[in-house]
Amino acid sequence: MSDPVGTVAVVVSDGRNPDDSPEVVIDVERWRQLASAALTAEGATGELTVTFIDRGDIADLNVQHMQGTGETDVLAFPMDDEVPDGIPKLLGDVVVSPAVAASQYDTHAGTIDDELALLVVHGLLHVLGYDHAEPAERTQMRERELQLLAAHHWQGAVPKGFRQEH
Repeated sequence: MSDPVGTVAVVVSDGRNPDDSPEVVIDVERWRQLASAALTAEGATGELTVTFIDRGDIADLNVQHMQGTGETDVLAFPMDDEVPDGIPKLLGDVVVSPAVAASQYDTHAGTIDDELALLVVHGLLHVLGYDHAEPAERTQMRERELQLLAAHHWQGAVPKGFRQEH
């Protein structure tokens, strides 16, 4: 990526094995547009990657980098390095497991589409510094997730039955 300084660049890829959640079709352009719109709404500039990966790969990343205990639905890896003026900023990486999303959407967001959208937005908010370790942080992050999803995913009100549990 060689995007000019001061803009948003998002690269989305589907790095899954074809046997990992084949029922979940990933429209990389759609998720790129959502991530780009959300970053722009946040006033962020720089480069972000979103990668959809296998259940086993996200479990490995969770154990290696987050001291987790197995699979999870989304991980965010913010880049904390300062960059010199004139160099595009690398915001970070978001990785999502469609297989994990498919196994939980009915008790979480309600639909696989809404679950994936929530995970993409949740991950990029983590890259931008949001957190949910404390109750006040959780409230702020969830409110922002809903605002971004309403504006850029649903283009309207939050659908009945949508839940943010993840």
